[in-house]
Amino acid sequence: MSSPIQFALNSPALLTAGQILNQQCHGAAVYSGWWNDPATGMRIERNTGEMLMLIVSEVAEGMEGDRKSLMDDKLPHREMLEVELADAVIRIFDLAGSRGYDLGAAISEKLAFNLQRPDHKPEARLAVGGKKY
Repeated sequence: MSSPIQFALNSPALLTAGQILNQQCHGAAVYSGWWNDPATGMRIERNTGEMLMLIVSEVAEGMEGDRKSLMDDKLPHREMLEVELADAVIRIFDLAGSRGYDLGAAISEKLAFNLQRPDHKPEARLAVGGKKY
């Protein structure tokens, strides 16, 4: 069995999943007209700050659903937190797809980096001033 570091560095599945999510999430947003002016149909550049705050709003909605133990109102067989996390990921991959970012590769690289970070080791987290979460 390979180590987690090797897996994170050499995961074709992760790279492929990232590409598919970019295509599907951004493609769905383009198809739905979110990247076009509704009056003219012309392509628009969306405001990055607005896009990031939309991601934050999905996370905040998930927190509220979890805090109140709510089921989702649109997918009532799922917990609200699960659906809002999905919404956040959709928005993240929409933004990434619009920028041509390769999130699968970035996630793979960041996982590998984080596995090697001294400040992420249990002994560092237990030290005075260590990260508690």
